[in-house]
Amino acid sequence: MNLLIRPGEIEPFDRGNGVVTLPYVGRWNSETNRITTGQTVFAPGTGLPLHSHNVEESVLILEGEAIAEIDGEQFDLVAGDATWVPAGVPHRFLNRGSTPMRIYWVYGGRDVTRTMTATGETFEHLSDSDRGGLSAR
Repeated sequence: MNLLIRPGEIEPFDRGNGVVTLPYVGRWNSETNRITTGQTVFAPGTGLPLHSHNVEESVLILEGEAIAEIDGEQFDLVAGDATWVPAGVPHRFLNRGSTPMRIYWVYGGRDVTRTMTATGETFEHLSDSDRGGLSAR
């Protein structure tokens, strides 16, 4: 099965507080995927809480200005910059700019979970528990 993905045809996943995800490839539309992909848009001053995944993740900044916090270090990123985070490493992305920040993400697996660093709670990626958008300011 091949997939053609058009962002305008995807139902957005609202994570709260101005953080919206467009799921591209995953268990929801493929029975054989080995990666999980999508795009997330962050309104100015928003981000996600510190968390880790059970699989590796790569993020490409498509537009805007980001702060990537990875394993206790902070990095300023701009469009075209990319990251790779191994499984189990705490990280998060925050919009540090005055315009929307847009990222493209790729997980190295089909069954992706998110574990919140603050609480230790683990849940399925893009499940109802995976909302958690926050104001970063």
